[in-house]
Amino acid sequence: MAEAAALSVEGLVRNFGGLAAVGGVSLEARTGMLHAVIGPNGAGKTTLINLLSGDLPPSAGKISLYGTDITGLPSYRVSQLGVGRSYQKTNVFLGFTAFENCRLAAQSRLPSSMRFVRRALAYADVNRAAERSLAATGLEARSGELASALSHGEQRQLEIAMTLATSPRVLLLDEPLAGMGAEESSSMVELLKTLRSGHAMLLVEHDMDAVFALADRLTVMVNGQVLASGAPAEIRANPAVQEAYLGEDEPGG
Repeated sequence: MAEAAALSVEGLVRNFGGLAAVGGVSLEARTGMLHAVIGPNGAGKTTLINLLSGDLPPSAGKISLYGTDITGLPSYRVSQLGVGRSYQKTNVFLGFTAFENCRLAAQSRLPSSMRFVRRALAYADVNRAAERSLAATGLEARSGELASALSHGEQRQLEIAMTLATSPRVLLLDEPLAGMGAEESSSMVELLKTLRSGHAMLLVEHDMDAVFALADRLTVMVNGQVLASGAPAEIRANPAVQEAYLGEDEPGG
């Protein structure tokens, strides 16, 4: 019997007035696999991530996490259940060190994260989680550096480290290679490869070289709907996808 999908989406809809930003999307993410979502500007990819993370409530449809219905739960509950996400724009605390950023993320997993009578450094488990996440992303040598002193690529790595510090089972990654040069992009691709084995991963990305190097499965969205879904070779050879997206000079969204 096949293992249940880590994250399952059925007929997901999100309306903004008369506009269906996401219109009946269904897909799955499984542990040990990376499912990439691609599409042109306005395709609804980031809105989809926002729905899955609980940042937006759906208008219709169902989201299941390991078979449990999580549709409409707020983002903090979705996160507590094991879904971590990164954002299009780097979302780190620039005035804190890399370690402090990860420690804050790990501390959010305590039964009560707002205990003021003990120093944060007293939480050994929290500190270890922060250290592990920095090591997993190759940032252990930068642990004591302010986030503002890190390069753009390192800040993107730090955001993923913060996500890992919360011990997620599912990773939702929204354009993690955005704004990177070739060397930084290559490093991020290698990082994502190492993370795949222990997580179910849903990736929104515009770098097609990276997408085809990473993805086990691809879903193509256009105008809020799924145009095609399948293995990378199927998607690359799909005439409708070539016309709608892969043939464009500057895919965006």
